[in-house]
Amino acid sequence: MRKPLLFCFLILSIQSLHAQKRKYSNEFLNIGIGSAAFGMSGSVIANVNDVTAGYWNPAGLARMETPKQVGLMHSEYFSGIAKYDYAAFATSVQDNTAVVGVSAIRFGVDDIPDTSELIDADGNINYDRVKKFSAADYAFIFSYARKSKNAKRDFTYGANVKILHRLVGQYGKSYGFGLDAGVQYKTGKFVLAAMGRDITTTFNTWSYNADQLSTVYTQTGNDIPKNSTETTLPRIILGAAYSTAINEQFNIMAETNLNFTTDGKRNVLLSANPVSIDPTLGLTVDYKKVVSLRAGLGNIQKSTDFTGKQFYSYQPNMGVGIKINNFSIDYALTNIGNSSDALYSNVFSVRVDFSTF
Repeated sequence: MRKPLLFCFLILSIQSLHAQKRKYSNEFLNIGIGSAAFGMSGSVIANVNDVTAGYWNPAGLARMETPKQVGLMHSEYFSGIAKYDYAAFATSVQDNTAVVGVSAIRFGVDDIPDTSELIDADGNINYDRVKKFSAADYAFIFSYARKSKNAKRDFTYGANVKILHRLVGQYGKSYGFGLDAGVQYKTGKFVLAAMGRDITTTFNTWSYNADQLSTVYTQTGNDIPKNSTETTLPRIILGAAYSTAINEQFNIMAETNLNFTTDGKRNVLLSANPVSIDPTLGLTVDYKKVVSLRAGLGNIQKSTDFTGKQFYSYQPNMGVGIKINNFSIDYALTNIGNSSDALYSNVFSVRVDFSTF
């Protein structure tokens, strides 16, 4: 056999990345970060006010309750095959009138068997020739946020610069660049927000190692990928949050987001061409800002069963958070009740607040 089955994984990985379609480009950046946000199905662009705002809405960095914060998260998908990691740091600058932050995200599959050299020139199988490689996506986000100089308005704004790097072992890699911008406006018990992702369109430039691919691709009847540019169209998110105290000990906060995608018709609740709208809803109840219970609803899609009958699926999430002094730990369980096609996922994240170093 001169077409090892294991090498099909490599072929499919590179061909899927080679596609120049705008839809679903850089989708790893739409997974989300932070267990608190996962528990609310990502409905956080209005209420986010910690280091994770560098991802969700940079305007929220200007509302951090402490001058410096560090955030960490780890989760796994597909029974641990794929690893998803996040780390971030944010600090106040300019006499506490502004905040800068940096976030790093990695989503990757490691130790993938490369069987391109499994069979030698004489047709002998030699498992010692099997190598391993990683297929990984990286994002580095640099954020800046500040409050409005108008003391009568509780208004914050911020922006992100994103540098992206994606690679499939030694066979292909890309570099990308993009910009985000967001605002938050608080009035009474309401917070209104808007977030624009990839507002200038994000570009990824792909290059491939033709020497490594030519032999196996020719033998298996596949085209050799060519250097190309992949683009990600803008996404606009609008959010509104309402917070009120039940009594001196309990506080309740609810938020809804509308995700507007501009890359054509998607399988979401409000599907149209070229703009589709995906709504999400989140709820948090906290006790003395020490213990928080969260619930969310999102990923609403129209599906078809084996009989051809159409129905709507959805993804309910839940989470819990505990804050002890300057240390916070959050946990989220996504897709409780198995009501959507998404897999279960247990997500943990931590945050450390620093008043001073």
